[in-house]
Amino acid sequence: MSRVQGIVMDLEHWRGQIDHLNRRLVELLNERARCAIEVGKIKRAEGKPLYAPERETAVLNQLKELNQGPFSDDAVQRIFRQIIDETLRLEQDHAEEEER
Repeated sequence: MSRVQGIVMDLEHWRGQIDHLNRRLVELLNERARCAIEVGKIKRAEGKPLYAPERETAVLNQLKELNQGPFSDDAVQRIFRQIIDETLRLEQDHAEEEER
């Protein structure tokens, strides 16, 4: 096997790994979203607002503690802020659907 063939095989291997991880990430994101919808139902039943800034801060701080790289803490927080924003939007959409 030539060096180029070996590199191509390695590239295919790592891309396959990334594809597998992407599938797992999507599954986990959707599982997280389903949990958040349930949390939203409980909050509405208790008359609490869907957005809890203190909870967001606690989650982001916890993620900093969990992070071992290679992503920086700031990168992890930016990614999760987006996840939190999309999850809140989903909770709000779900609440509006239930009100109809």
